[in-house]
Amino acid sequence: MADEDLLRRIHELEDLDLAALLCLISREHCIVSTEPTELDDLIEELRLVASQTFHLPSAVVNCTQYTTLDDLAASIQLHPPAPPPPPTPKPQQQHQLRTPTPRTPSASPLRRRGSSAVGHTTTNTSTGVPSTPSRSHSRQYPTTPHHPPPQLANVILAKNLDRAPKDVQIQCLELIRTRRILTRTSVQTAPKQFLFIAVLESGGAARLVSHLNDLFYVSHWHDPEDGFAHLDEEEEAGRYRAGNASGEKERYAGDDDDGGRTTDSASASSVVVRRDPQTPSTPRVSRTRSTHSTRINTALKKGDQGSTYSASIASSRLPFPVLVDADITSLALHARNVNISIEVLRYLMNIVSFLRMHRAVAPGGGGVTPQATKHFEALAKSLAALHGLDYVTPALVGLAAKKAYAHRIRITSVEKERSLQWGSEVGAVEALLEGVDAEYVIEDVLGMVEAPL
Repeated sequence: MADEDLLRRIHELEDLDLAALLCLISREHCIVSTEPTELDDLIEELRLVASQTFHLPSAVVNCTQYTTLDDLAASIQLHPPAPPPPPTPKPQQQHQLRTPTPRTPSASPLRRRGSSAVGHTTTNTSTGVPSTPSRSHSRQYPTTPHHPPPQLANVILAKNLDRAPKDVQIQCLELIRTRRILTRTSVQTAPKQFLFIAVLESGGAARLVSHLNDLFYVSHWHDPEDGFAHLDEEEEAGRYRAGNASGEKERYAGDDDDGGRTTDSASASSVVVRRDPQTPSTPRVSRTRSTHSTRINTALKKGDQGSTYSASIASSRLPFPVLVDADITSLALHARNVNISIEVLRYLMNIVSFLRMHRAVAPGGGGVTPQATKHFEALAKSLAALHGLDYVTPALVGLAAKKAYAHRIRITSVEKERSLQWGSEVGAVEALLEGVDAEYVIEDVLGMVEAPL
């Protein structure tokens, strides 16, 4: 069982953090979707999740119908920062380098090493023969420093992957399956902690290549009403920094008006920020960390009315929990050791069978594939590990079914509905399938299959 501190941090995570954690535990990948107008905010939220919660660098691939394989390979690599320029010699050293070394009459007419400056020609004082510049100093200041090769980002966010050409999607499939990508010059291997997230608009999973879609572990729909916790925290922190800076200016400006008086020790220990009454209030409030956000936004509203608030409120903000590699490894080991009883395993397989045979699911399985069944069972074990359990419960199986099959199930067309073979009317089938989606099918199956006690 995981330790109490780790479980406490897990329970404080947001939904997007949990979706990423489930994939990192199982070394799999996911689809995250939202409304089209919130797609950019979702991208920024996922980047903050990667950096703040898992301390992993991320890269964004903005896919369009014109995206090429070279664009994909260039976008997912982290280019190291340019090395610092070579040190320049001090003026005194330059003067010494430029001063020719006198030669004795018995010296060889050939140039001596280190006798001239780089890029300058000197003349032998005894013979008058010009000597070529020395190359020893050029080796001291190399002009082509070593550049380490670029590495793949730990977290890749493929925005609108469903709009990319088929060959780009197939390349992403190979990257997910083999954890490496072939570029024009080398083969790039993914790091140990690697996560590929397809960020799509609602319904975008249906336009992915079928094999690529089946390879994604889970899918998560992020409701804009739930807010973006990390992004809201960043905006609030930026407003606090701006408010503190403006408060410092007002405080010093007031001191100048009063003839240069100084503040006492009490006021010097806490920065008092005065907000302009015309400053607009917070445009968006995080709904997921309600207690913390309510306290901070109350202070902001007081500042908008012209009152003062202490900067210590900003320092009291609850930090987001951080999960390092050791935590992910511990959870992965725990998930592998989770047990499934015979009754729960039978319940899981019954769900799979009922999904395949549901009349609204397309013939041939309709996305209920062997790969999906494998992910279904692994996800149930991972959810048990996140709850600190050594066994899988029926409730966790139902939750895993919603996450594992929401992006896979394909709804049949009216012409291919099974009951037409036994004399059903087309109009009745059209009325039956109207408004039916994958979520409805999963809920219907969970209601039909009896869960063990």
